[in-house]
Amino acid sequence: MSNGGAWPTTAMMPGQEEPIEGLVLTATEDSLLLQTDESAGDAPGAATLVPDQGGRAQNAAQRLADMVVRAEAYHLGTAERLLPLFTTPSTKHTPAPRPVESAAFGVIVDKDPVARRSRLMTQIAELARSNKRMIVLCPTHRAADDLLAALARHLKLLALPYRSLLTRYETDIPRLDGALALQELGFEAQMHQFFARARADKAALRRTYERFRELTPILAYKAEKQRDLNEVTLLEWRLLNQMSDLQGKLKEVKATLEAYESIPVWKRLAMQTMGKNSGTLPDYARLYEDQIQNVMNELEVAQQRIDELSPEAAIPKDMRPEYEELKEEIQRVGGTKKIRELIAAEEQANRQAFLQNKRIVVTTPARVATDPLFLRMRFEVMIADEAPLIPAPFLLAAAGLARERLLLTGDPQAMESTPHWGIGLERDSATRLVVAR
Repeated sequence: MSNGGAWPTTAMMPGQEEPIEGLVLTATEDSLLLQTDESAGDAPGAATLVPDQGGRAQNAAQRLADMVVRAEAYHLGTAERLLPLFTTPSTKHTPAPRPVESAAFGVIVDKDPVARRSRLMTQIAELARSNKRMIVLCPTHRAADDLLAALARHLKLLALPYRSLLTRYETDIPRLDGALALQELGFEAQMHQFFARARADKAALRRTYERFRELTPILAYKAEKQRDLNEVTLLEWRLLNQMSDLQGKLKEVKATLEAYESIPVWKRLAMQTMGKNSGTLPDYARLYEDQIQNVMNELEVAQQRIDELSPEAAIPKDMRPEYEELKEEIQRVGGTKKIRELIAAEEQANRQAFLQNKRIVVTTPARVATDPLFLRMRFEVMIADEAPLIPAPFLLAAAGLARERLLLTGDPQAMESTPHWGIGLERDSATRLVVAR
């Protein structure tokens, strides 16, 4: 398996007629870790593996050809800073020229891998605080997982939201790293969690909208009945006032009739000029009594109507707060029209948009060079960890995606002894397979 990532292969399992497609993630002296989309059984036994290096090499070659044809779509000015590293020296003892460090190019070289890793973690944290989008390349999947674990611990120590910043694209080796579940940082796992939450949010939004639509006509009906109730209540108040006035006038007329003979003559004459005398006062009394009876009849009708409207206009105690809360939530989202659009929109897994939102993408060079998704991805910074172990074509293909800065790390002796950055293929005598060191 060449440096730079998983090795596509076809496996023929004993007792099975159909081949199984998969990726070799890691290789040791006596074993291979193969990831497949199909079950290989509990005990596959001795399997026949057919490598497919040609397909991946063809994809990488197409990517490099595309960079030449569509140079304006890539950042070749940044990638050109790597060319001195790939220049073959004129003599065996002449070291390869090294590019000059600048704001657009940097190297972290140290014989001590712990110190080298510490400096790299510091650089990545500073870039993350500056909101830079980074693609971090590791020679193998195991190296990518190790770097992912170290980076997650470092960002967590700095109180940075490593779960939202980090992603491991795309294949990860299934294992746990202490208290950190690295599988949660895998791209596919994050995509699954994101869309699971999106579906849950969409279902909650649908329930909110449906409940809002259910309560809206009910409260509108209640409001209409409340307006009717207010009008009838106002009518009742007017009738009660009218009846009170009529009762007062009737009482006054009756009192006048009882004391008519004792009323002074001059006052009687004044009452007569107003049409009130002993002969007309009983007529006034009957008129007031008839009017009082009519008002009482109207008042009875109004009170019956109030009794009918009161329960119809009454709103349950919890309904109004619930409605106001739903209304506030709908306004926060953007209104009912926006909600209808969100509910009607089909859910599609936009892998590019999801990956674009991550600040730090940890992956292997072969994945970047061969995955069509990276045709449209661009970053501010490309970081190549243990750069001498990464083949030059893959490194160049990834460098064309970074528009601001390249950062390489590695052992100084390895950098000096790898002047042309060769592909570095080896063949393991035990497995008879090409493996990565």
